[in-house]
Amino acid sequence: MTSEHSIQASIGGVSDLKPIVTVCGDGQLARMMQPAAAELDIHLRILASKPDSSAAQVTPDVVLGDYTSLEELRGVAEGADAITFEHEHVPNEHSAALIDAGFNVQPQPTALIYAQDKLKMREKLAALGAPVPRFAAIDSVADARAFFDAVDGRVCLKARRGGYDGKGVWFPTADNCFELVSELLEAGTPLMAEEKVELTRELSILVARRPSGEAKVWPITQSRQENGICAEAIAPAPGLTPELSQRASELGLSIAESLGVTGVLAVELFAFDGPEGEDISVNELAMRPHNTGHWTQDGCVTSQFEQHLRAVLDLPLGAVDALAPVTVMANVLGADKDPAMPMPERVREVMQRYPQAKIHLYGKDHRPGRKIGHVNVTGEDTDETLTIARQAAHFLVHAEWA
Repeated sequence: MTSEHSIQASIGGVSDLKPIVTVCGDGQLARMMQPAAAELDIHLRILASKPDSSAAQVTPDVVLGDYTSLEELRGVAEGADAITFEHEHVPNEHSAALIDAGFNVQPQPTALIYAQDKLKMREKLAALGAPVPRFAAIDSVADARAFFDAVDGRVCLKARRGGYDGKGVWFPTADNCFELVSELLEAGTPLMAEEKVELTRELSILVARRPSGEAKVWPITQSRQENGICAEAIAPAPGLTPELSQRASELGLSIAESLGVTGVLAVELFAFDGPEGEDISVNELAMRPHNTGHWTQDGCVTSQFEQHLRAVLDLPLGAVDALAPVTVMANVLGADKDPAMPMPERVREVMQRYPQAKIHLYGKDHRPGRKIGHVNVTGEDTDETLTIARQAAHFLVHAEWA
């Protein structure tokens, strides 16, 4: 394991009074924690896989290592006031070992398991009485046949672990379901299935909770997916009744408290037409800052990144009031072919046309479909704000106006 501690080198060590937070992960979520940490004079340290990763480019304290190695996790945890994550892939047994060694790990593995294993998450939420689709463990083709028949073929098949951004999710038909299940099980992929929801839209609840129990929930967000990847988010979710908004907020708080989540929790929801109007069920959980919460950087008193740092250090949480009637976040996803116009020129063009657009880039090279940035726009009118955010993101992707 090698490290680059430029802060220590320049000032002779970190002050004993300056909190140190270690983040396991080096993607854009860790990258966007750095400005928030700097403003609060929190020393951010990241465990990175390579020196030019998204977060490593902007974080002064970078430790190169492997998050699956307990020894290297111990090394990066030394001296930290809190150890947290920007993904759910650190082995839970390693987190437990760090806790046993006296380190402050947030969120703890007893909570994180429900973001790591989709079947355990479904079982736990069902036991808590949270609304979830019908589901079943799929350990054999016979299990798949039984569930397929029980839900009249409305099947969503999921890898229990490791899936993200549409990966590890399948919508099989009667023609390919059982062959697909057989292939995946033979390849060693643990599976579950749930009833496909005829959703009308997708919503997201973002909650922050600190170890001492204080919790706050942001306005409910509506998101839109493209090919399993979040394309845009609108906050607050338009047309949401006060009753459903309150119910969703209470659901998010209840899940955070019941599971003992600390830091930021994202509860992804399916919305659908119920017998008494719009209804909701839980899709998935993420215990870290989340794509649908990026709007909080420019549309809220306290961003999800600052709030996550406050929470894992058990500091008082910031206000979550919206700063404008509507905020839209539009993701910048790599085009099939990268335009010839360099990104800095694209940024300049967007700045010129839409000075109200806030551009956030991740320092990533182009790859089709890759998240390379996002745009936040605040406004008074939902349609107008959405149009500006979409236009700005489209130009950053394609170097042409839609």
